[in-house]
Amino acid sequence: MPPRGKFSGRRGSVRGRGGKSGRGTTKRSFGGRPKFTNARLEDVEESGSEVSDEAPSSAVESESEASISDVEEAPATNQPYMALMQSLTKDSASSAPPSAKRRKLDHQPKRDQVPSTVEEEKQESDAEDRDVDLVDEPEEEPGNEIDLEHDVDDDVPDETDPFESHFVNPDGTKLNIRLDGIRSNAYQPKQSEINGWRIISSIPSEDPDQASQPLTTIAGPSSLKLKHRLVGTMDKLRPTFDKLEQVLYPITFGYQDLLFCGRSASNSDDLRRMACLHAVNHVFKTRDRVIKNNAKLSKEGEGTDFEPRDQGFTRPKVLMILPTREAAAKVVRAICAICEPDQQENRKRFDESYVDREAKFSADKPADFRDLFEGNDDDMFRIGIKFTRKTIKFFAQFYNSDILLASPLGLRMAIGSESDKKKMDYDFLSSVEVVVVDHADALLNQNWEHVEHIFEHLNLQPREAHGCDFSRVRPWYLEKQAENFRQTVVLSAFNTPELAELHRRGKNWAGRARVQPEYGGAIQELGPVKVKQTFSRFEAASLADEPDARFAYFTSAVVPWLTKLAAGGRKGASGSADAGAGTLIFVPSYLDFVRVRNYFSTADAVESLSFGAVSEYADVREASRARSHFLSGRHKVLLYTERAHHFRRYAIAGVRRVVLYGLPDNPAFYREIVGGFLARSEQDARVGLEPGRGAARVLFSRFDVLKLERVVGSKRVGRMIRERGDTFDFI
Repeated sequence: MPPRGKFSGRRGSVRGRGGKSGRGTTKRSFGGRPKFTNARLEDVEESGSEVSDEAPSSAVESESEASISDVEEAPATNQPYMALMQSLTKDSASSAPPSAKRRKLDHQPKRDQVPSTVEEEKQESDAEDRDVDLVDEPEEEPGNEIDLEHDVDDDVPDETDPFESHFVNPDGTKLNIRLDGIRSNAYQPKQSEINGWRIISSIPSEDPDQASQPLTTIAGPSSLKLKHRLVGTMDKLRPTFDKLEQVLYPITFGYQDLLFCGRSASNSDDLRRMACLHAVNHVFKTRDRVIKNNAKLSKEGEGTDFEPRDQGFTRPKVLMILPTREAAAKVVRAICAICEPDQQENRKRFDESYVDREAKFSADKPADFRDLFEGNDDDMFRIGIKFTRKTIKFFAQFYNSDILLASPLGLRMAIGSESDKKKMDYDFLSSVEVVVVDHADALLNQNWEHVEHIFEHLNLQPREAHGCDFSRVRPWYLEKQAENFRQTVVLSAFNTPELAELHRRGKNWAGRARVQPEYGGAIQELGPVKVKQTFSRFEAASLADEPDARFAYFTSAVVPWLTKLAAGGRKGASGSADAGAGTLIFVPSYLDFVRVRNYFSTADAVESLSFGAVSEYADVREASRARSHFLSGRHKVLLYTERAHHFRRYAIAGVRRVVLYGLPDNPAFYREIVGGFLARSEQDARVGLEPGRGAARVLFSRFDVLKLERVVGSKRVGRMIRERGDTFDFI
């Protein structure tokens, strides 16, 4: 299966939901692909064909009228002779020699003077092309800061501190055993359940006793090894932890890799606070150790035998990969609440570039949708944050920063193109020790190749020195073991093969842990609507053969059922003229969508099935027209992609039955499409769907086990994958 989220647009991905300004103009499509046209998909303009409650704005609809009214015919004059004389007078005046120009002194332009349209357009174009994250700042030399005004006694080494045991003074014997396990890909797994959360942990070692380490919980921040200046604020912000935090904090602060598969709009603030506290605590311990050693070296002079190993090749230590500028703004607010800086340099510039307080969505949109897309949803950004004793500086040069916040697209463009390797720059990623990937499920719907590209360039040996004092670089950096000490924290609403592979490829010597809930199943969360749900399993020899096997099953088993329904509707066999209409076909993959769309437009078997299509590349007008024809019955079938639902969350009317060509990654989409759309049809008099007559048919294979578990539940998934029967009905 090709990488998810691969776009052919200007930057290779959909920029948020329309660029920096949020949703953008209504004429903008998702990716700029050429429109698909076919005789069966031709649209005939009809008055009132748009869906009234979700049609494009009046500004878009009146565009054609405005363009016509801009060119008006000049009124004919009633005195042609006088008009001719006036024109001759003007011509003679224009042919006269130019008069001498007089210099105007103290000339003040009129306040109401408006620049020309060309100048306005140029200014607007320059504003759009201007990189608001560009930093014109020289790269600083390695820090020689000496400041013992605060926290002199706070930095006393504590052997029980995970920071000390993981980075500063790791146990040599244990470290070698773990590194041998990583090289031989030998891990000791252990599964347990704490506070209702399933934990699958793995320790790199060939010794089975390594997996017997007991898992612990933490009741509150008092049990964490925090810098002294952070203890007071955390006692105020979060004096005690809930059950989820009790599970996640020991893993995160123990520097194990973490893949958390239960992120939601309700717990996102708690997870963000945990990640930011861990990042700030790590930066403070790193910087304070360097500053303290600087002071000691300065005090003892050149003849000292003190040779500290306390640095990496470059300064940035934490990388946070985020989906939108709004997510970055939330992280900044969390960081400032935790460390309470006296000064914030460039904060006004940050707010102007990242904060958008305008409410864009109504309360009827799902909470997870508003959590992701509310505010500034631009997905092209990167910013460096630098900490000093009392100040946070935003828009610091990358090599002068402690924490980097970036979207996958923004950071990839900062790294540069592989076509010109001389201009590529990724040395600022060489000494990153903590990576946080927040809202990873949203990044899957951007371009996951960018995330993979970033991880491929983490912890590589730098190509330039960047003023590094190699005598103070930690030994494991010099021995090319930085990736074995880096921690990766991934926070997602659910697990996918891409996230599982990213988690599995981590080489952290402290091990890794995956935390996920026990799923009850989305089929039990459809609300009051009663739907007959039929799950049909098809066989595929391998993952590579799965797309062909799925298409073959669809055309041989599902299409005849649809054509039979359509024929019954025409003949009146079911007693309803609309019996064959109202079929929504949900297709998760865009490549599968193209295949199914081409089949419906060319195959003789579906000639009787008129259809429309709504994909992530359809603009608002095109999508509204397709939905309107589907509601009216003009299109019996509507093809709908998962990414279109992710970015727009359309409430499609007229649905009588749902065919899921594949299961969605997000189980919430199953609830919204199967439960929400059919419930709306039961309440809509225009559709007239009788209660309990809605139906859903789902296609799945053994390779869909992760998706299937979230939809049918953890207790049912094993039986549905292994049993000899291939059809399972739920009501």
